[in-house]
Amino acid sequence: MRYVVFNQKGGVGKSTITCNLAAISAHQGLRTLVVDLDPQGNSTHYLLGDAVPEGTPHLGGFFTNVLSIFNERPLAEYVVPTPFENLSLLASHPQLEELQGKLESRYKMYKLRDALAALAGDYDRIYIDTPPALNFYTRSALIAGSGCLIPFDCDAFSRRALDGLLDSIQEIRADHNAALRVDGIVVNQYQPRANLPQQLVRQLVEEGMPVLQPYLSASVKIRESHQRAQPMVHLDPRHKLTQEFQQLHEALPG
Repeated sequence: MRYVVFNQKGGVGKSTITCNLAAISAHQGLRTLVVDLDPQGNSTHYLLGDAVPEGTPHLGGFFTNVLSIFNERPLAEYVVPTPFENLSLLASHPQLEELQGKLESRYKMYKLRDALAALAGDYDRIYIDTPPALNFYTRSALIAGSGCLIPFDCDAFSRRALDGLLDSIQEIRADHNAALRVDGIVVNQYQPRANLPQQLVRQLVEEGMPVLQPYLSASVKIRESHQRAQPMVHLDPRHKLTQEFQQLHEALPG
């Protein structure tokens, strides 16, 4: 299974959701890979800490190699271990930003799909973190993915953008990846006592949107999780938010 975590809006929790679901998969004994396609590298720093060792292989190197006609190295050579058992990473790098135009102009959007297909026997679950834009890397991820998870942060702007986002996924499905599914909308930073989040989520459900349960609670504990580079299942297994992530993980298809 390859889950693409995608929303064109920034700050909705893509990296948090990616890394915590991946950490739970790995904690349950599944061979798990995180692919960090966002040049900001939030998932990379979440799993490796701020001091990523110099010389760490990264996706910038992979995509540079994709542009070469002489020596295309396999994606497996760029995978690095994390401190967590069963959890590996294809790390981001700022170089991804400068490579994007060249990759797009040479129509390399299928390269990630083909490279991940070659790793199919090595991993039980793959989670792909994407940039907050429908760009080359996001399209590559959606072409490579089997299911899409859409973080939703209970914001009026997010609600207005949701229909367009679903249309973009439908277009990718029609043109490039007929097997791509929308596995669900992940409600993040949910405050059950606030009127607006309740109203927005209720509207999604009433409209028949594929809203997953449980909703992920707003919690300051997640900031500590980021700071310490420890997903919640390792930082505080008994925390309410950890339990919600675990329940959400169980709700995923596959």
